[in-house]
Amino acid sequence: MFFTEKKYDTAEKRWAGIGPYYAMFPVSFTNKVINNYTKVGNVVLDPFAGRATAVYSAAIQDRVGIGIEINPVGWVYGKAKLFSAKKNDVIKRLEMLDNKSNNYLKASKQLPVFFRFCYSNQVKKFLLAARDQLDWRRCPVDWTIMALLLVYLHGKREASLSNQMRQTKSMSPPYAIRWWKEKKITPPEVDPLEFLIKRIDWRYANGCPKTSGSQVYLGDCNKVLPRLQNSLYRRGLKSVHLLLTSPPYYRVTNYYYDQWLRLWLLGFSPVAYSNHGLYKGRFGNRNEYSQLLLSVFHKASQLLAKDAVVYVRTDAREFTYQTTLQILKEVFPEKRLSIIEQPFRSSTQTHLFGDKSKKVGEIDLILEP
Repeated sequence: MFFTEKKYDTAEKRWAGIGPYYAMFPVSFTNKVINNYTKVGNVVLDPFAGRATAVYSAAIQDRVGIGIEINPVGWVYGKAKLFSAKKNDVIKRLEMLDNKSNNYLKASKQLPVFFRFCYSNQVKKFLLAARDQLDWRRCPVDWTIMALLLVYLHGKREASLSNQMRQTKSMSPPYAIRWWKEKKITPPEVDPLEFLIKRIDWRYANGCPKTSGSQVYLGDCNKVLPRLQNSLYRRGLKSVHLLLTSPPYYRVTNYYYDQWLRLWLLGFSPVAYSNHGLYKGRFGNRNEYSQLLLSVFHKASQLLAKDAVVYVRTDAREFTYQTTLQILKEVFPEKRLSIIEQPFRSSTQTHLFGDKSKKVGEIDLILEP
């Protein structure tokens, strides 16, 4: 299934783009790799799942996708794509949130000053109701709503719930406030319920994707991977046929700070910390970065079939590339290695955020039996 004609003419295509995230796999890429290296019913594993693009691609092609993601933003996106709730249930729950939003007037006035410049009063109350009421970890209706809220939480002023802001990355509060003041831009007066229902009508126009059998886990892949063996056996799945992943790149992005506003909606702090929690910084320690990759690939190798293919996309910069290459050779010494350069053909996300230095692109490392 390739997304080349009539871009949004199926449910699978309309749900594939949820949601904005850093360093996303293109769906067309994962579709092609999975189609080339697996058969129907095979298992595809991504221990650094991000927004679960590889897992989703496997699921819609009648494979079993298994992903692990440590950042709850990406995990919510993945759960909503794999297990989207019924449209009527989603709308009823949204209406309930809207009815309860007036109970959050006092709380909305106590938010940091950033929120006053970013959102209208009506939107702030609605977001606080969603933040407090949605059980997004356990309830399909609630994680579906949360994923849609995260998509539109910030972006272009006329196409989101926020004042003008980048959609992929949450901006620094002092910078954003200063910019809005200079431009004299105020938060849009938008009815959040009406806004979301219009988007839901579009999203559900062709129904929900068929993705039974796949799963994405929230947690540290070093801890989750050892538990997957029993899970596979219980489901009658003996081993993984394709390891398709892209580990975080050395010193490229801060996975907490760059998503601080979406994480706030998920219950985290309303303050934009520069670093918070395990594996949510810029992966700036070379030894720790190497140990992370070695540990994850070693644990993943225990789940692979003997004839499994390992397909890893990595950064072409010297340290990230050489570290990933050497570790893959060490963990999979019996496999035949192919290397495909993937130069950037347009501006990257880091260019949008001020880093205009020339990027060398990415590299695909493919290990086959």
